[in-house]
Amino acid sequence: MTPVSLRKRFSLKEARDILPEVRRITEPAARSLEVIAGRIESMEEGDPQRMLLEQEYSGRLNEWVEAVIRLGGEVKGVFLVDFDNGEGYYCWRWPETDVEHFHGYDEGFAGRLRIN
Repeated sequence: MTPVSLRKRFSLKEARDILPEVRRITEPAARSLEVIAGRIESMEEGDPQRMLLEQEYSGRLNEWVEAVIRLGGEVKGVFLVDFDNGEGYYCWRWPETDVEHFHGYDEGFAGRLRIN
């Protein structure tokens, strides 16, 4: 984990400016993982093909995580990205079209507040 003092800090404008790139990365990943998850759910536990699909799912999700981190975002869940602003996080979740929420460092997703 990156020390707090070394994390990228975002203004709301910066978070919104980077969002199109985050969405560009997220959209195909979300579609792909939805398909893979559907295939996994239709298979029996222990099926060797299921295990391969689970590995594929994990690998594609990790690729998405790494891409978001390279942009300075913090991944807090599957297709859930926070942008540190020094007082908390601007919070975005797929398929939202804008960064419209904020939460403090301790509140997490459940404590999101809409930005006016």
